[in-house]
Amino acid sequence: MPAMPNSVRNSPTPDTNPELLARVRRQFQESAQTKLDAIDSLAEAIARAVELMARCLLANGKILSCGNGGSAADAQHFSGELLNRFERERPPLAAIALTTDTSTLTAIGNDYSFDQVFSKQITALGQSGDVLLAISTSGNSRNVLRAIEAAHERELRVVALTGRGGGEIGKLLGEHDVHICVPHAQTPRIQEVHLLAIHCLCDGIDTLLLGAE
Repeated sequence: MPAMPNSVRNSPTPDTNPELLARVRRQFQESAQTKLDAIDSLAEAIARAVELMARCLLANGKILSCGNGGSAADAQHFSGELLNRFERERPPLAAIALTTDTSTLTAIGNDYSFDQVFSKQITALGQSGDVLLAISTSGNSRNVLRAIEAAHERELRVVALTGRGGGEIGKLLGEHDVHICVPHAQTPRIQEVHLLAIHCLCDGIDTLLLGAE
């Protein structure tokens, strides 16, 4: 029996809830519009972050990343793309997600506080010239703020992914850091743009290291 065309398989069934269908469509439309609205405000900052990260990697530095919840997943996503590959074949690139070692995270959280789960790792692992990718949709995550403080103490540069005006993180960044602040207040929309920004970082790093295809 021949396969049904996609247009038939994906068409609404007669009993599809019209309000639910409209809600799903609205999610797509709002996500797309948020990305389009962010182009002019974020493109330059993302390009600067790409240049900063590429220089770090070319100098045998590494990129550390951190965040909480969905932002932890984004930190691990970014690290995985560098350590393995993005879209092109290339040597592995030095990246560490500070969100993955449960023994370290729980030891620090238990013995000290959850606020220090990233900062203590940066103090141990960070070297001058490395880069920290700090992710927080609110810009106010205390452990990410502590991570940035530790990064500055160790002479790391910081690339911050935030939203909602940047919060306390925006105030903490220095002139040599890069702030990619999504102009939106809703967490899902901010996270969706963060993922796009991460893919732009990965693509840009590959382009600067390997040349344009």
